[in-house]
Amino acid sequence: MARPIGLGIVGTGFGHKIHLPGFTALREDYNLQVLALLGQDPQKTARLAAEYDIPHACTSLEELLAVPQLQAVSIATPPYLHFPQAIDVLRAGKHLLCEKPTALDTEQARQMLATAEARNLVHMVDFEFRCVPHWQYLHELLMEGAVGPLRLITVDWLVEGRADAQRVWNWNSERDRGGGALGALGSHVFDYLGWLFGPVTRLNARLNTLVRTRPDPDGEWLPVDSDDTCRLWLQLSDDTPVDVCISTVTWQGTGHRVVVYGERGTLMLTSENQRDYVHGFRLLQAVAGEGEWRELDVPPALQFTRTYPDGRLAPFVEIARRFLTAIQDQDQATPSLYEGVYSQLLIDLARQSHQEKTWVEVPTTEYPMRA
Repeated sequence: MARPIGLGIVGTGFGHKIHLPGFTALREDYNLQVLALLGQDPQKTARLAAEYDIPHACTSLEELLAVPQLQAVSIATPPYLHFPQAIDVLRAGKHLLCEKPTALDTEQARQMLATAEARNLVHMVDFEFRCVPHWQYLHELLMEGAVGPLRLITVDWLVEGRADAQRVWNWNSERDRGGGALGALGSHVFDYLGWLFGPVTRLNARLNTLVRTRPDPDGEWLPVDSDDTCRLWLQLSDDTPVDVCISTVTWQGTGHRVVVYGERGTLMLTSENQRDYVHGFRLLQAVAGEGEWRELDVPPALQFTRTYPDGRLAPFVEIARRFLTAIQDQDQATPSLYEGVYSQLLIDLARQSHQEKTWVEVPTTEYPMRA
């Protein structure tokens, strides 16, 4: 049997919904011991720790990092906490899996990467789309040149998750705490564009806040300054144009769609699911001159071994599997903090472009060659 891996989980929101069950599903495969759980609410944390047979319910990160035999930490907290928590985790010599967006800015993300690399630690960011079967098949088809030289790429991600202006004000309403559609969804888009198509060389962005106030739990209306709608225009290194439209405030929006137009045809990955950003994808192909779409079946080798009612869980399990395998093999895994830094850089440059109302250059040297 493999040597045991001792893990701590930070966060009882997304951590409870995805990280806890995700790592629990891998306990036997990796001789994994979830040793500690940290949450803001001590009673909730203690209840969840008991439910999942976790010996340490912690009230501080210092307490979690002091747990004996702890080797790795998974962070599932809001973005404004990622940097301070991740730096403490890495300085304590623990392997790191971090939620996206990586941090609040590129400098923070780079410090996280430098700290992890200096200590030779495994580091990953939860860019889940890389593990979704339909997306993996799209990647394979593109690598095979299924559409030929590229002509145009469009991305539309239009959902209604925050369309209700009565939805309670929280950290997601504050730009300075990492709230907004650009961080929540754009971080994924920037990562999968790099994975599927390679580096971006320049971009232009316009960020909008269309729902400008929300009520706090006491009913007082507070200002919102985080973006909920983003329009992005990008150029790849081969000059292919990419048009992106993201919104979290579109009632019955069209969902998530990526269309790749090439000389020999078109590939379209699409899902209209408003409640689950993983379930519901279809991959379609139109071959030049044939005049119709046909749906493609994902090869069995790419399918999940198990699915769950919450679509986010299966791809997270695969991310967690990569993380634990890298720890076991004393290796590295992708997507890592290299990809996290790159996604964060494009987020920062999008904000710069919006402020300056102009195109900005993206140094190709920033592209993570390990992607």
